[in-house]
Amino acid sequence: MNHVPRSEIFDDVYFSPVDGLAEARYVYLEGNKLPDSWKGRDCFTICELGFGTGLDFLAVLQLLAMSPAEDKPKVLHYISFEKYPLTKDVIKAALSHWGVLDSVLDALLSKYPDDSEEGVYDLAIMEGVTLTLIIGDVNDALPELNAQVDCWFLAGFKPSTNPDMWSDLVFQNMARLSAQATTFSTFTAVGYVRRGLTSVGFDVQKISGFGYKWHMLVGTYDGGKQCA
Repeated sequence: MNHVPRSEIFDDVYFSPVDGLAEARYVYLEGNKLPDSWKGRDCFTICELGFGTGLDFLAVLQLLAMSPAEDKPKVLHYISFEKYPLTKDVIKAALSHWGVLDSVLDALLSKYPDDSEEGVYDLAIMEGVTLTLIIGDVNDALPELNAQVDCWFLAGFKPSTNPDMWSDLVFQNMARLSAQATTFSTFTAVGYVRRGLTSVGFDVQKISGFGYKWHMLVGTYDGGKQCA
């Protein structure tokens, strides 16, 4: 557990001390039915709220690398928001625990910005994969985003200590950016998160959580226009 960084601001760890990589795969990949959801797609867009150490992004890259060429999207756009970015050294110390991630971790760190100034960083991580890292408050930046999101990773710190990320404004913009059948998943099952997502058009389900968490939420957007 020594490799698991903790945020003093939000009194929470960045990923599960049980097994952060297994948590990422269960909550965000399986929770959004990946890789099945991107099969046959020319372009697939994931939007994450809470980049943190980048572990969820690396889990996606590893899954992409293991997928047959005919089953993966030609272009993967990964958009992620982070208000308090970690340094390269902290990220490396946290994630080098998993040797299986070494190649994708190196790819991320080679492009990861050295400074922590607010702004939008479009990073060509590898062929066909772009990471758009948006540093700043999600309540300010998400309304400025123009994209069609295919799945959402709601990965911010727990709602009890980071309520600003789980706001009605965030939920409303998730709906604005979603198409019919856009999916989401999150580690939390807090009632007001479930109600907030339901109120903007998501069909929300509570399922078994990972590790010590009894439940988590997954769902599909039912209020958007049909994808082209």
